[in-house]
Amino acid sequence: MTNTHPLRTEDLRQFFGTETWYRHALVRGVLYTDGARHVAEAGGAYWLLDEIALAQQYEPSVKDEAFQVWKLTVHEDRTAILSCEDGNLEEVYRKTLDYTDFPLPEITLWFTDKVILLPSEY
Repeated sequence: MTNTHPLRTEDLRQFFGTETWYRHALVRGVLYTDGARHVAEAGGAYWLLDEIALAQQYEPSVKDEAFQVWKLTVHEDRTAILSCEDGNLEEVYRKTLDYTDFPLPEITLWFTDKVILLPSEY
């Protein structure tokens, strides 16, 4: 199935606040916004929302942080780094991905108050 609306950086600028809250399928206590949903759908990246949500349950260094800055950085060879900072530029989690087809070279999502969102939606 071909995505007729690919993820583009300029499209992310349209998201301010959210009209709908979506409940994460695996971690029911985690919600995500319209912008995060757009990233997942247009970028084929529901796995990214899963990584963030699951870390809230299984990574002690992550779940203790009230405000989290998640960054995905994709390299030219399609490997990537997913990292989480505490909001004060202190990295608390890092995962190397052997491969990703994520379409953008990087993206930042925030997690606060049990919600995954784009920074512009805060």
